[in-house]
Amino acid sequence: MRNQKILLLTVIAAAGLSFSCAGGLLPGTEAAPPSPNNTPSSAPVVVNGIRTSYADVVEKTSPAVVQIRMERKQAADTGPMQLPFGDDFFRQFGQPMPNRGPRIERGAGSGVIVNSNGTILTNNHVIDGAEKITVFTSDNKTYEAKIIGTDAPSDLAVIKIEAENLPFLTLGNSDEVRVGDIVLAIGNPLDIGETVTAGIISAKGRRTGLSDGSFEDFLQTDAPINRGNSGGALVNLNGELIGINSQILSPGGSMGGNIGIGFSIPSNMAKSVMEQLLKDGKVHRGMLGVTIQNITEDTAKALELGTTEGVLISGVKAGSAADKAGLKRGDVIKAINGEKIEDTNALRNKVASAQPGTEIKLTIDRSGTAMDVNATLDEFETPNADKNNPNSPSDSPNSDGSGKLGLSLSPITPQIQKQLGLDSTEGLVVSDVDPSGPAAAAGITRGDVILEVNRKAISSAADVKSALADSKDKPVLLLVSRQGQTIYLTVRAQ
Repeated sequence: MRNQKILLLTVIAAAGLSFSCAGGLLPGTEAAPPSPNNTPSSAPVVVNGIRTSYADVVEKTSPAVVQIRMERKQAADTGPMQLPFGDDFFRQFGQPMPNRGPRIERGAGSGVIVNSNGTILTNNHVIDGAEKITVFTSDNKTYEAKIIGTDAPSDLAVIKIEAENLPFLTLGNSDEVRVGDIVLAIGNPLDIGETVTAGIISAKGRRTGLSDGSFEDFLQTDAPINRGNSGGALVNLNGELIGINSQILSPGGSMGGNIGIGFSIPSNMAKSVMEQLLKDGKVHRGMLGVTIQNITEDTAKALELGTTEGVLISGVKAGSAADKAGLKRGDVIKAINGEKIEDTNALRNKVASAQPGTEIKLTIDRSGTAMDVNATLDEFETPNADKNNPNSPSDSPNSDGSGKLGLSLSPITPQIQKQLGLDSTEGLVVSDVDPSGPAAAAGITRGDVILEVNRKAISSAADVKSALADSKDKPVLLLVSRQGQTIYLTVRAQ
């Protein structure tokens, strides 16, 4: 999106929430008035069925929200040093050169006490790399915390302070949260002290693609989030913790203003991660071993599926749980254990939430035939990020008759295979893409390997011409291999 990007709130720019409610008081459901010892008689919580105050919820929840400060050492700068008076100034007067050792980097965020024994939930990015963690409670007490466990894929972490009988929040059932529910956010934005704000749930099941591994199922709120409130609490009007605030959508980068789109990790995911971290310091996730994609209308037409429902398998890893279960490329997963699957994110989270070794039942569609397949899940391991850029094949393109797609294809020579790190020489490599052509519009880039055209394997220009001749008025279906993953893409030929 132009001039706008989703910001993962780093420790240096840890986020804080600030909900705004336009038009005065928000309507709410009727609730029993709180104890008169806690609420002044001049400020009733409910008047004629309309909630006029959230003070009872705040009094119940805010003591369990803490401020977190962390410190870590940053490596010394070994590059050239620019001095205001030059090196000779120090040598002339016999002064030592300025110290270029490691410097201390500091950051701030928030956290939520979830057990009276001092167990605290926060974001992984709030304490990532921390060598010292200090926790400040709402009653102005200070504690040094230790890390129990971290989980980068979900951006969650568990830390602990040595204390007893602390106020804490009970985790609610985030699956029961509805779009439009009123929520409160509590944290320490901009280091100004504990702040409480209000808003609503704007959407559910959001994915931003920034958490390592993309195990995301965010609750979206209309909360203006500011630095310092990452890891803070999102609570419902029953005083239950339903989310851990994590990310925002912001123009202008890390210092940009807020536009009221915030993301919180749902409490059910947080609970599962926390329980596993407390048990053995690691999160175990199931893995099926497939590459999947959502089904567009063009893909459905090209594959003659008749519907865009379900999730398309575009690749099966050899020896994986999916391979052993007999799943094939082109299968459409409709449901897991009888639960309908809407998109790839839902499937990924459903599989990941199951423990390795769990047997699941998949309802699939294979060439128009419905069937059930049982699979025993493997264990997911977070892959190392590949930072190499493969989009640089050096051989000149051969004529392949694919000009109407707006791309040029070349055979995969041993040199190109080595350069791109390919496992085989199957298919043809994209050596050039017309930036204004249909292939570019479909997302195809140099370095992609085309394995199939209209479900026919290709290895030469003649194969491409033959496969394209069968397209008629349908979109051209390409099976593309990209950095070890396969995906179906559709291109509307010129």
